Amino acid sequence: MMTSQASQATAGTPATQDMSRSDAVRLVAGFAGLGAAAVNLAVASSLFAAAGPALPVRAAGAAAALLWGAALLGWTVAGLRRSRFPRPRTSAILLPAAAAVHVVAIILGAGSGMAGLGISHLAALLLTLMVLAATSWLGRRSRGVPGGPCHGASGQPSSGRLGSGQLLAAAFAAALLVAAITTPGLAASTAGQFAVPHGQHSGGHHSP
Repeated sequence: MMTSQASQATAGTPATQDMSRSDAVRLVAGFAGLGAAAVNLAVASSLFAAAGPALPVRAAGAAAALLWGAALLGWTVAGLRRSRFPRPRTSAILLPAAAAVHVVAIILGAGSGMAGLGISHLAALLLTLMVLAATSWLGRRSRGVPGGPCHGASGQPSSGRLGSGQLLAAAFAAALLVAAITTPGLAASTAGQFAVPHGQHSGGHHSP
């Protein structure tokens, strides 16, 4: 009886360890997803501001960026709430497609008079790749692929449980990395360029 209970406890340990690692990776995907959504919405605002009757392509690009940013935001929030990102097969197609669009936008933007927006597209590209890498890791873990991130060479679940302190440190590091990528991307957008720096006031209310 005691041997059976000990075997059950041992068998349950890898699941806890895997869940700890999955929590950390899910936080990385969530932070990166929120950052990518924000940058895409900023790109949409920049394209809408630059669009006009003579540039309908920019208006179409702005609408696409707006829809993708909103969809990515909702998808990320749903994934963080449910501890599982929805529609993994669809996201596995759309995320690489979005990354490819950002690459094309960076290349074409150099000669379109909106080269500065390339920084926003680069930030969105890096964040999208982070989301793609993290969700791919989670997908392999959920399928229990032998030799995958949570398995050793023998196919058995690997050890190395993350404690609460380590999980918090991983979340903090992920937040710093995402913020370091997202901030320049937002600043390069039209909204970021016209933002009033903190501590300053427009209109000269305090001028003599």
